[in-house]
Amino acid sequence: MLLQVKNLNIFYRNSIYIEDVNFSLNKGEIFSIVGESGSGKTLTALAIINLLPDFFLSKGEIFFKNLNILNLSEEEIRKIRGRYISFIFQDPMVSLNPVLKVGYQLAEMFIYHFKNSKKVALTQAQKIFEKFKISHIFDSYPHQLSGGMRQRVMIAMAVSCEPEIIIADEPSTALDVTVQEEILDLLHFIVKNEDKALLLITHDINILGEYADRVMVMYAGRVMEMGSVEEIFNNPLHPYTKALLNCIPKPGAVLKSIKGTIPNLKGIPKGCAFHPRCEEKLNECGLLTPHLIEKSPGHWVRCLRYS
Repeated sequence: MLLQVKNLNIFYRNSIYIEDVNFSLNKGEIFSIVGESGSGKTLTALAIINLLPDFFLSKGEIFFKNLNILNLSEEEIRKIRGRYISFIFQDPMVSLNPVLKVGYQLAEMFIYHFKNSKKVALTQAQKIFEKFKISHIFDSYPHQLSGGMRQRVMIAMAVSCEPEIIIADEPSTALDVTVQEEILDLLHFIVKNEDKALLLITHDINILGEYADRVMVMYAGRVMEMGSVEEIFNNPLHPYTKALLNCIPKPGAVLKSIKGTIPNLKGIPKGCAFHPRCEEKLNECGLLTPHLIEKSPGHWVRCLRYS
């Protein structure tokens, strides 16, 4: 087991944004967190590398190689970020330095983590760019590149130091369909053939069937369902999971959507957080808070119908 998240809670002032999140990540595994925008996926991922803004308070335990990341100093966590746990951010434009060429920005990874000379680091960075078929942009600045190219640079930076865990926050959002498949195939190849682990964050449940091993469905900062990708697709239990699957376009069928919007994490409704939008809600769903239970081995669900 490479990573274990235990009872993670994230607070902002008097509000709890992320509540009681538990999951693990193993070598050679692609674990995906899925849910609509605002469900708490990115906050959960940022907590893993201790990059939450100071106004958030994290409680719980996040173990990487027997180290509780939440207890590490800033200097200690810097040695882990990028080298052992890398992060592909959702918006590369605000993640890349606008005044440095992208090739040099990747070379800095080798300078910092491996203490290589600038010349050696630039050579290694060039090889990474060639691997991703983007060597022609090595001497470009971020503003000279398209959104898709900037995203490729971010992904190249994430895998450059051969980390054991890659956290990818919507890694293919800015890419067209063909390039999206190419990038996801590459990440899948790296994980399965180099014994890495991938934490894939997405709102597109449609891509999970081909790439993910296990899936955790989040809504309003709560885990609604978790299980193998086969269980989630073939035997979904939570109404929210079913609603997400129904949003997948099907030939000849009317495209469905989920009525309403996800609540602000500052004001989660009483009872089940999803009940105002749920088509299967019971009378008590607005009064009682469901707990996460293991319905079958490895398949967890938070719903009063199974309590």
